[in-house]
Amino acid sequence: MKYDVIIGLEIHAELKTKSKMFCACDNQSEGREPNSLVCPVCLGHPGTLPVPNRQAIEWTVLLGMALGGEINTQSKFDRKNYFYPDLPKGYQISQYDLPLVRGGQLEIAGRPIAITRVHLEEDTGKLYHPAKSASSLLDFNRAGTPLVEMVTEPVIADAAEAKKFCQHYQQILRYLDISNADMEKGEMRCEANISLQKPATWDYRPQEGIVPKKGLRLNAKVEIKNINSFRAVEKAINFEIKRQTDALDSGEEIKPETRGWNDSRGETYRQRTKETSADYRYFPEPDIPPLVFTPEYLEKLRTKLIELPLAKARRFQEQYSFAPADAEIIIADRHLADFTENTMSELRAWINSTGDNWERQKKKLAKTMANWLISELFKYLNKDKKSIREIKITPENFAELILLIYQGKVNSTAGQQILAVMYEQSGDPTDIMSDLGLEQIDDEAALAAIIQDILKKNEAQADQYRAGKNNVLQYLIGQTMAATKGKANPKIIEKILIKFLS
Repeated sequence: MKYDVIIGLEIHAELKTKSKMFCACDNQSEGREPNSLVCPVCLGHPGTLPVPNRQAIEWTVLLGMALGGEINTQSKFDRKNYFYPDLPKGYQISQYDLPLVRGGQLEIAGRPIAITRVHLEEDTGKLYHPAKSASSLLDFNRAGTPLVEMVTEPVIADAAEAKKFCQHYQQILRYLDISNADMEKGEMRCEANISLQKPATWDYRPQEGIVPKKGLRLNAKVEIKNINSFRAVEKAINFEIKRQTDALDSGEEIKPETRGWNDSRGETYRQRTKETSADYRYFPEPDIPPLVFTPEYLEKLRTKLIELPLAKARRFQEQYSFAPADAEIIIADRHLADFTENTMSELRAWINSTGDNWERQKKKLAKTMANWLISELFKYLNKDKKSIREIKITPENFAELILLIYQGKVNSTAGQQILAVMYEQSGDPTDIMSDLGLEQIDDEAALAAIIQDILKKNEAQADQYRAGKNNVLQYLIGQTMAATKGKANPKIIEKILIKFLS
């Protein structure tokens, strides 16, 4: 490419506290009547005083710790002044020069993406634009919701990495159980800052950003606001890279502006000229005293940290021998990861109880487990849009199903039948196997008699195999499976067939 692409992200996430950021109003606004969760404080009435939400502050600090950031022992809130219909007070209580968290990083595919800051503020209300109407409607239920903003350094390489960053960040928010971070519901919103520069015209300085080399002038950056899906993050950034490339190639000047993303048309569009920090006239919030954290208080918060997705994925690969791709899928959801770990613990206990070597068997078991979890159980979860917590299958029963398959007591078809019953009705897989008569036939003498009859009825195919057409063997295996109603062990069938045909 003739230009260097420079990308930075700003991601806002609503915290799921019981009450709003600076008042006692209910913070659970989904499905509620418009303007039913409001009070004089979150509506910005004169004379009201904000009281910070302690839980929101602690969660933001915890997030900063999870990202490896530095917690400012002295922090404060500031007023960010701008005028927009869904901003009740005419200003937003946010943080400027003393955020709760400075620095940190998030690793994407082995590459650390540096984080500038994490700070806490309040959300705005919502504007609704009815079709074929010249007016708009305002709902202030969301106004005052605790909103944590994370800002990266401008070090993201491309649109695919930006998308991956957003996905990993969402996982961390959900692992910490501080935000649902559902992008479709607006609980997590992404903004991308993009600029294109000629090579060798710029330098990157941590905490300062992109600076021009001596005597040179940089192209302006453009911000795409409120992108509400991972797919849209990637598409919007790629569109903007192409738009700016075409503009520079034709001699146009890139203007510093804020743009929106039209998903149906697949393009960005101009919204307004981009503001600078001076436009917001920041000054310390006079109604909220500074925040001071003692070392003891921060250490107590640090004890609440849990194992995060990246560390868990690595441990699952090392401890259980999951393939990297399988581990990444499994750890995407904390509860799915817990279900998997509990299942693997059951399998390990069974292997140890038989006197077998767990280290020797765990790779095969992990492969079987991942296949039945991702390929089979996910079919039901995706179809019904359910999480692993909402189903009747326990880790103990799922481990027992894996063992039935692993030991060859049931074949794949029977395993799917058992799983279907487990999902719909719950129950012990061994009992389901017995009730449905699905246990594989392993008796070689019984199978030999059936196979002899099959070969008599299919002499032409037997002769073809003897003449060198090896693929005929699969046909004969299928005939035997049909004769046994799918209950025969295909490996034993193959062994007996080869013996007879030789």
